[in-house]
Amino acid sequence: MVVLCFLYCNGLMDHIYVCQYGASCTSWYKTPTHFSGTLDAFVKITRNEGVRSLWSGLPPTLVMAVPATVIYFTCYDQLRDLLRYGMGFQGNYIPLVAGGLARLGAVSVISPLELVRTKMQSRKLTYSELRVCIRSSVAQDGWLSLWRGWGSTVLRDVPFSALYWFNYELVKAQLCDQYNVSQATFSISFTAGAISGAVAAIVTLPFDVVKTRRQIQLGEMETLGVPVKNHTSTWHIMRGIWAESGYRGLFAGFLPRVIKVAPACAVMISTYEFGKIFFQKMNLDREQQAC
Repeated sequence: MVVLCFLYCNGLMDHIYVCQYGASCTSWYKTPTHFSGTLDAFVKITRNEGVRSLWSGLPPTLVMAVPATVIYFTCYDQLRDLLRYGMGFQGNYIPLVAGGLARLGAVSVISPLELVRTKMQSRKLTYSELRVCIRSSVAQDGWLSLWRGWGSTVLRDVPFSALYWFNYELVKAQLCDQYNVSQATFSISFTAGAISGAVAAIVTLPFDVVKTRRQIQLGEMETLGVPVKNHTSTWHIMRGIWAESGYRGLFAGFLPRVIKVAPACAVMISTYEFGKIFFQKMNLDREQQAC
């Protein structure tokens, strides 16, 4: 049986798309025409499938993305304050350490759910069948099998988060000094988030390429029912890409990733900072009214 897997990204999360026999494909995916570039892709997708298709797959993405983001942002704030005020550390490296550790915790918690999602996408399984599948996998390979692919995810997401928060706090502080404000405004947070997100996306792009290849590999193996045991290491995959395509292969999809990540980071952090300021002010007003 010929099985092809594609990685479909809707802006927040990656989804495995399975095409069996090379032609019989899942109904929600419409095979795209040739794209000459990112702008051309936007135009053709909108023309052929409608504007709503640009937001396809959003509900299941939010089910995964919301708890992951809640864990991630909360852990970052708590770790940053613990390092700075609880343990007395000072310096620009604090956001770097807190961001990396926060992402490590979020990835570790969400990783089993990612594996479950991959299994459901690669094969049509009911929840009872999925439960049996997970139990047999755990019985055969142990509990650590639930965290398969954790290493490549960590190598991509932890450096990204460390660089992102380091640059974000640095750029935000410089913009606040430049505009002579004590607290970052929505526009300052938005700008700092976009710049730091773009920088982190470019630096960690090779790890994203490896993660994509591994997701496709796991999807194909799950579909074929092939047991996944001694999978290729991240560094081995990187060497293979370098030997096959050179440095261009490691930085494939450069422009789409930056276009996706930079505004996503800008919107996420600016709305998060705005929400924190809003609720802090609301809580302060309630305390004043109570007094």
